[in-house]
Formats: sequence, C-alpha cells, structure tokens
Amino acid sequence: MDTIPAVVPPLPRKVDWNRNLSPVMTLHWLASAWSDLKTKPMVSLIYGLIVWSISIALIAALFTAQRDYFLFPAIAGFMVAGPALAVGLYQKSKCIAAGQKITFFNTLTGWRKAGGQIAFIGVLLVLLVMLWIRTAVLLYALFFGLLPFAGLASIIPMLMTTPSGIALLIVGSIVGGLFAGFAFAISVFSIPMLLAKKTDAFTAMGSSIALVWNNLATMLVWGLIVLALFLVSCLTGLAALIVVFPLLGHATWHAYLAVEPATFPGGHT
Repeated sequence: MDTIPAVVPPLPRKVDWNRNLSPVMTLHWLASAWSDLKTKPMVSLIYGLIVWSISIALIAALFTAQRDYFLFPAIAGFMVAGPALAVGLYQKSKCIAAGQKITFFNTLTGWRKAGGQIAFIGVLLVLLVMLWIRTAVLLYALFFGLLPFAGLASIIPMLMTTPSGIALLIVGSIVGGLFAGFAFAISVFSIPMLLAKKTDAFTAMGSSIALVWNNLATMLVWGLIVLALFLVSCLTGLAALIVVFPLLGHATWHAYLAVEPATFPGGHT
C-alpha cells in the first residue's frame, strides 16, 4: 500500500524591517516634499486650504455649542487623523515620480484604487480621536472633580500653577503620547503602502508598525518634526497649516519610499 507523503507547509519567511535609516534623512524627505509642493503648487495648497477650512469650522462649532473644553483634545486629535486626509498629496507625489499629469482631480484617483482599505484605516483613526477626546475629559474630571470647565482664559494658569493641573499635564501628556504614538505607528506608512501596492489594511498597518519599531530613532525624529511643524501652525492660528499640511503629506510619501524603495519607481534609500 502506497503511503501518502506528508505535506509540510513552507515556513514563514523572516522579514528584516530594519532599513538603516539615518535621522538626517528626515531633512531629505522635507526637501523632496518641498520640491513636490512647488510642482503645481495650487494642487497641494488646495488640500491645505481644505484642511484649514475644516479645522476652523470645527473650532467655531465647538465655541458655538459651548464645548470649548474639547478644544485642546480636538487639536491634538487632528494629528491622529491627519494621515487619512493626505491621500491626495501622496497620490500627487506618486504621479510626479511616475511623470504623470498633475491635476487636482488626478490626485483623487488614489481613493478609487484602494478607497475601501484606506477608509477602514481612516475610520479607525477617527475612532481613536473620539476615544482620546473622551479620555481627556475623564482625566480632567479625575484631577478636578466635577468642577465646570474654567474657560480657555483660566485653564493655562490652572494647569501651570496648581498641583492638580501639573499632575494632569504630566498624566495627560503620557496618555496622549501613547495614543499619538500608536496612531503614528499604524498610519505613517500604511496609507502610502495601500497606494503603492496591492495589499490590505491589516497587512499595511502591521507593516507600518514593524517599520516604525525597527527604525525607531529616525521615526522618533520624524515624529518630533511633525509635532514641531504642527505647533508652529497652532501659533499662527492654524494659518500655516495651509502650507505645513501639504508639506508633511508629501514628506510622508518620501518617507515611505525610503523604507520600501522597490515598491514604486522613484524610491530612494
């Protein structure tokens, strides 16, 4: 009687996620992003204007509804959801690398290619923002009890000069940093990856986390640059966001090309 040979499935291939990225490369990403922004600049600036308009409308809505205590968590939450709003900017950089025609409508084609997967990540990021806002409100109640929100004019002195305020700043910064770090890790490379090659949202997010973790020093520098530019935008009443948002969007695409140079023409190391 013939025996049936055992079928041994192939062992999973070990993937080396370390790209040996130098922190100095972050400046190269910004330089490449500036070049992309200057190519048909109005296409990029339209995205900046859209994001700025949405931000101003949301802030106005918070004040109109007398929910100004959501302002700081909402501003912080914008950094969490930002990558999902930059799909068109990634697509523009992709078109530039491929030598394709650049129009605003052409930049919307990224949604047609992987819209469902990108939307899934976008919804996840929005849920993270909502969870963070709720957490921030609970932290305020934990340290200040059921006292009503003192208003924006009083909240800064309260946070800086009272023991409860200082404790809230420390704990809130740690908790907020965990939210921001997780959102950054799952989104920084996943959405560009969905535009560059055929994959699914879970694989893209897992790959993004692995790439961030194995190139941690450089990605921490990049995260600090993103934070610094966002804070500059806040100091200008969000006006600088019109330029900063497209600049960071294009730079994120070049960051992706640095970690996955073989997936699309124009990649670099």
